[in-house]
Amino acid sequence: MNRVAALALCVCLLAAGCHKRPKIAVPPPPPPGGGRTKAPPAVAPPVGTVETGVASWYGKPYDGRQAADGEVYDMETMVAAHRTLPFQTMVRVRNVKNDKTVDVRIIDRGPFVAGRIIDLSHAAARAIDLIGPGFGPVELTILSSPASAAAAQFGVQVGAFREQANAERMQQRMAAEYGAAREVLRAGDPPMWRIVAGAEPTEDAAETLAQKIRREQNAPEAFVVRLDR
Repeated sequence: MNRVAALALCVCLLAAGCHKRPKIAVPPPPPPGGGRTKAPPAVAPPVGTVETGVASWYGKPYDGRQAADGEVYDMETMVAAHRTLPFQTMVRVRNVKNDKTVDVRIIDRGPFVAGRIIDLSHAAARAIDLIGPGFGPVELTILSSPASAAAAQFGVQVGAFREQANAERMQQRMAAEYGAAREVLRAGDPPMWRIVAGAEPTEDAAETLAQKIRREQNAPEAFVVRLDR
């Protein structure tokens, strides 16, 4: 090989060695859970969900007053109060003692007595023979849920007070210990101020907080409620 050819070969080799290799794009690792996006929590239990417990009923002095959803409560219509279901949920209530049923629409919050799961109107309670005893064991089945239910938050009711000053002291203490607490006025004669601690995205998370409050505050009556705007 002559000198000119050898020089040309060296130049070619140097040019090839200095050429940068193209970068290969490496996709980022998938997020935890196999790349699937976690679905937001449901705003209401699905149709067909069953709940069992004790029902009671309420009439005067709440008849004719504004319910928690804003409409006027008429105790002779088929409506009811529930702690956590969205307003306008339709529920079938079965009296397990006599198998009678009634369908009601949720418009209010309650009952605010430990151990009870629904407060029926006077008319609904009469339909399943619950007027006389005042309360009794029932089975609830969700028939339908509102299509426009807002995203839910849940808290823990820790007490109810007839004196607003006592309610304010409890609200301040619960806010300091659990990060959030609110006063909710329950109109009546006399009025009641309910104190609700916490603001959790699911009922399960609120129940965990309720267990903590029951333990730390020696408050066995604390229970989960939906936080309405």
